[in-house]
Amino acid sequence: MLDKLQRRLGLRTDSVIFFTSAALTILFVLTTISLTDQVDSVFTTASDWILKNLGWFYILGVTSFVIFLIWIALSRYGHVRLGGQNTRPEYSNGAWFAMLFAAGIGTILMFWGVAEPISHFAKPPEQGVEPESAHAAERAMAFALYHFGLHTWAIFCLPALAFAYFVYQRGLPFRLSSVLHPLLGDRINGPIGKSVDVTAVVGTLFGVSVSIGLGTLQINSGLNELFGVPENKLVQVVLIAVVTAIATASVMSGLDKGIKILSNINILMAIGLLIFVLLAGPTLFMAKGIVETTGTYVSSVVPLSFWNDTFADSGWQGSWTVFYWAWTITWSPFVGIFIARISKGRTIREFVLGVLALPTAFTVIWFSIFGMGSFDIEMNGSGGLVKAVVDEGDVPGALFAFLENYPAATLVSALSVLIVVIFFTTSSDSAAMVVDMLCERVDDKLPSPTRQRVFWAVTQGVVAGTLLAATGKGGLDALQQVITVIGLPFFVIAFVMMFSLLRALKSDYPELGRNPLTKQLEARGGTAAGPEATAEPEALIDPETPTEPEAPAAGAVKDPVG
Repeated sequence: MLDKLQRRLGLRTDSVIFFTSAALTILFVLTTISLTDQVDSVFTTASDWILKNLGWFYILGVTSFVIFLIWIALSRYGHVRLGGQNTRPEYSNGAWFAMLFAAGIGTILMFWGVAEPISHFAKPPEQGVEPESAHAAERAMAFALYHFGLHTWAIFCLPALAFAYFVYQRGLPFRLSSVLHPLLGDRINGPIGKSVDVTAVVGTLFGVSVSIGLGTLQINSGLNELFGVPENKLVQVVLIAVVTAIATASVMSGLDKGIKILSNINILMAIGLLIFVLLAGPTLFMAKGIVETTGTYVSSVVPLSFWNDTFADSGWQGSWTVFYWAWTITWSPFVGIFIARISKGRTIREFVLGVLALPTAFTVIWFSIFGMGSFDIEMNGSGGLVKAVVDEGDVPGALFAFLENYPAATLVSALSVLIVVIFFTTSSDSAAMVVDMLCERVDDKLPSPTRQRVFWAVTQGVVAGTLLAATGKGGLDALQQVITVIGLPFFVIAFVMMFSLLRALKSDYPELGRNPLTKQLEARGGTAAGPEATAEPEALIDPETPTEPEAPAAGAVKDPVG
């Protein structure tokens, strides 16, 4: 029946995954609009229970991802090249980093670059730290970088590595169920696999919609600062509609190259904003701050990775850290597919260390400049940031309140609004393509109809508008509660993903998994494996030795970014 409906609508997708995901999303929207109070109650109750009883699981989970990824990069498996041992990277290191920036850093840093440090400066998370002191500033930077450094990128890196491995090494489609192939086998095409894929589609929609919602709040705040546009739900829905319309027009026109050029321009604009703040602000103070903040992060990242606010039990961690991890992991299939697509030809070691280290290094620089600039305004300047961001709760307006202290504030704020608009528009555009890929048919290598991507682009906007406008909670509260609940199954899948990836590596590269003494015994016939098991691992990892079957042709895999 579903296949018949699909043909009638002119679609080309896995009908079960597509229609189930669409139905669940539409059901959420209709239920939220018609039963607002009841939906609020359900998500409030579920979110409160998770924060109280499972916050530790979120903390432990992301720290486990970091440990696993660093271990696998430094292990024997780090030499395995994604796409075959003779494959080389399609992009230079510089171009690769620029695309990593576009994938996940830009939107996060624009929203939280000022808001996070100044919030923790005014209200330190830890007991015994005097608010608005030098010690509070130091701890604020430690928490900000903990939230947006290695741990955030580990959440992106784990699914990205799994996607890359199973797509390029085993020729499987870009689906979340593909990473469970060592455990499920061909059952990834059955009910269990399709259930996992539906979870990925719905979770990605909500993750991207939360990002669109946060961006909308920031855009609304910027327009209020510049033109006095009121900050309310009606304006926010209109802004979401505009962003969605632009993204939909991009999908319909097929101007993928244009969007890529626009993204690159946007990145340059963001870096230009960073340089402007550095040069126009207390340059020496910021430069010293970059060095000092790096040391603060290195010395704090391990203890913070296991910190659970056990003794104070203030609830702070639930509204900050757990929200971040839940939001990021729901967004991770989208970013993971993007990163996997641009990383073919890199070894696992290059992949992991690059994805973790490069964005983290840039994050340290960004937060050091904007964070130290914020502290300078409060401690040595006219102040006002704590009052606006913390006392009045204007988190989305933090960047614009910050820029008021710099030359040409109106012009720079207008450019910042433009940067945010482009970031979220291109994210919506690319996410629509990725969600469409998550629904693709295994046996269909033809390009999907444009109407499918248009549907997902519009759906993202509708979900974002529903989360902001059709819930009884305020904007940030509604986004936090929904995403905390939606993120839970993704953490469970992520643990299974680590086990599945390790199992696949051991199966595909058995020689790399044995220690040297075992291999010597086998070579001498001293084990049950006998003389047949004499191949050396070098034969598997030497780039000049074509012992590994070639990965499927690039044309067999759809490109999520055009």
